[in-house]
Amino acid sequence: MVRLMSRTTTERARAVAARVTDPELPMLTLVDLGVLRDVEVVGDAHVVVDITPTYSGCPAMAAMRDDLVRELSGAGFDRVEVRVSLDPAWTTDWITPAGRAALAAAGISPPGPAPSHDGPIPLTLLPTARQVRCPQCDSPATELVSEFGSTACKAQYRCTACLEPFDHVKEI
Repeated sequence: MVRLMSRTTTERARAVAARVTDPELPMLTLVDLGVLRDVEVVGDAHVVVDITPTYSGCPAMAAMRDDLVRELSGAGFDRVEVRVSLDPAWTTDWITPAGRAALAAAGISPPGPAPSHDGPIPLTLLPTARQVRCPQCDSPATELVSEFGSTACKAQYRCTACLEPFDHVKEI
């Protein structure tokens, strides 16, 4: 009976944590974004949550931590510990299909497949060449406006077909 109770408590903690949204992309939950890595209940009301930042120095990490603590504490968990896990490093490939659909529905171009590297990553000072489709009209006729959009993890593009500007989540 104790195991069933513990599993149920863990499932409840996971469900609460799964509802927390990204502060910069509020149409995505931390699960959709692939940032929520693990939720474990230790003892009766001590929850340990592992999250992985989208990139080092991400300013949203503190807000994510605070939101997880607030939501889990509000759900009756007495002690909430949020750990930052850097290994393996986050990749845009962890964004779920539902998360990609939510980005597009919000007018943000979702990332394509993340680049893979077998060795040193070459340094280039030129903007990254991407095949980006407009989230408004689905046209591939787009142009880069700025390598940095509303947040460091997004680039600003403009559709040359419908002329709408939009953000694109960079592939990492």
